[in-house]
Amino acid sequence: MALIKCEGLVKKYGNMTALSDFSIEIPAGRIIGILGPNGSGKTTFIKSLSGVLTPEAGTIRIDGKEVGTESKKIVSYLPERPYFSSAVRVKETLDFFEDFYEDFDRKTAIHMLSTLQIDLKSKIGSLSKGTREKLQLVLVMSRRAKVYLLDEPMGGVDPAARDFILKTILTNYSEDASVLISTHLISDVEKVLDDVVFIKHGKLALHKSVDDIRMDEKKSVDMLFREVFAC
Repeated sequence: MALIKCEGLVKKYGNMTALSDFSIEIPAGRIIGILGPNGSGKTTFIKSLSGVLTPEAGTIRIDGKEVGTESKKIVSYLPERPYFSSAVRVKETLDFFEDFYEDFDRKTAIHMLSTLQIDLKSKIGSLSKGTREKLQLVLVMSRRAKVYLLDEPMGGVDPAARDFILKTILTNYSEDASVLISTHLISDVEKVLDDVVFIKHGKLALHKSVDDIRMDEKKSVDMLFREVFAC
């Protein structure tokens, strides 16, 4: 059984169609890049899986469950924009996650925050944009979830921090879980991806393993992306 199964998803914003008859199956144990230009439907797809958005048509099942209270127990979602108040302290974000999510591993989170030299007493407002993004990634990856949805997890961090983020993703998910990463930084994440999903004008343009792309196309994911989405 597929860990994630979507059939015929349709989502519109007024006259604009963000997802159009979008269907896909994703197995467990994979790190998948969700790739496409701005406005292609990447974030809409991620938000639909998380339950933040509800498509007008189609079905979504995650580990056999419809999107709702039960699916959210096994889905760990990192949105594109930070959501904690600037007045909240880092320690309080740990308290929040520990209270709200049964699968949150506080020791893992504290260890990663220590590695990043993020003080638990610091207020969110005193942190740089990149540090706030690292904090939210630590919180999301410290859950023992089955699906991790990461929407632009490295958009505001420096290249050195990106390596830490990728290492965090690789070492903090289990074989029965999958990680979906929506990103523009293809060359940075390509080395950790198992599969890629290209979304073009709200439709599934490609779903293929990175190894098959290199073997069949004789090129990198980044090169193929530039060809498929050339202006």
